[in-house]
Amino acid sequence: MPSREKYDVAIAGAGIVGLAHAYHFARAGLRVIVFERGARAQGASVRNFGMVWPIGQPPGEMRTMALRSRAIWKEVLEASGIWHRESGSLHLAYHEDELAVLDEFVAKSVDFNYRCELIGAAAVADRAAAVKQTNLKGAMWSPDELCVFPRQVIAELPEYLSSLGVEFRFGTAVNHAEAGRVIAGGETYEATHTVLATGDDFENLFPVFYGGLGITRSKLQMLRMRPRQENFGLTTHLCAGLTLGHYANFRICERLPKLLERFERELPEHQRWGIHLLVSRHEDDVLTVGDSHEYGLDVNPFLRQEIDQLILDYLDTFLPVSELEIIERWYGVYGKHPTRGAIYESPAPGVFAANGVGGAGMTLSFGFAERVVKTILAGGGGTLLA
Repeated sequence: MPSREKYDVAIAGAGIVGLAHAYHFARAGLRVIVFERGARAQGASVRNFGMVWPIGQPPGEMRTMALRSRAIWKEVLEASGIWHRESGSLHLAYHEDELAVLDEFVAKSVDFNYRCELIGAAAVADRAAAVKQTNLKGAMWSPDELCVFPRQVIAELPEYLSSLGVEFRFGTAVNHAEAGRVIAGGETYEATHTVLATGDDFENLFPVFYGGLGITRSKLQMLRMRPRQENFGLTTHLCAGLTLGHYANFRICERLPKLLERFERELPEHQRWGIHLLVSRHEDDVLTVGDSHEYGLDVNPFLRQEIDQLILDYLDTFLPVSELEIIERWYGVYGKHPTRGAIYESPAPGVFAANGVGGAGMTLSFGFAERVVKTILAGGGGTLLA
């Protein structure tokens, strides 16, 4: 089949990782085309909290990349005019052992390049009036987190990228990729470089390669909840004690293992389903709440009512569930590597897989893509991140 058009870069996937790569390649002056199998991206990039969450990344390379990603997000959001909020985040503590872990983390934060401080219950009320004060011991405040509305930002970024010269083919799946060309929607395109940013869809292209990486899937359950009354006092991102056991940043704390032992004793079902709670609030004033984590390649397509109830039960420990109305429920799926924070590999000459950012896709996307693009344009292949 004869080639129709020639591009410097072809990208498979118009989720946030694919869009971030398109941005950096376009800024480098290259001709870029993005293929998306659906009429619009509908995967993990639109099923998340919209949190750019540098506070959750472990010290070192991943934390540095998250902060760089945040800086690029700000540039893109301001240039495109897409809604966003510099929300910051509060890690709430309702038990002394949770407060002790937060206190230890804050004490170590300067050495590990985190900006955060411990605040009392009264200061929490000033920042987030909706938070329950009963038994609240305090919280850790971080100013670095951003909020976007995932459905909006993924829908509107392609228009902004088009103004930078990026071309899009929606409803067009990439069927084959090799050195110098891709076949998409039955047509052949010349492309010097091809980037696979296909999220959890890693069986269709290079299945043997992906199988050898050991990548798996995580299914999560989430809800959107509307406050029943106006002036619901929340504009910052929220999380609580269970989150201390989820993110790798807190592993620097010597007091963490004892806290995790209590969670196993007192909240075994939350531990079983990998539940910890994050809450974000978007421009429409609706809250996104979740989530859970079920790992494995075979994803059950059905929602589990018991998981939603566990989420609501824990939410009610720090936000008044009676004042919130559930308006949507869904599940999301993302690809995750058991030990690596992100995957950059070359399954074939001129073809590069950018994947495995797990639940940190919104946080890492632009920083990760910047590194991948620089490496590709410098002629690099192989593993970028350990």
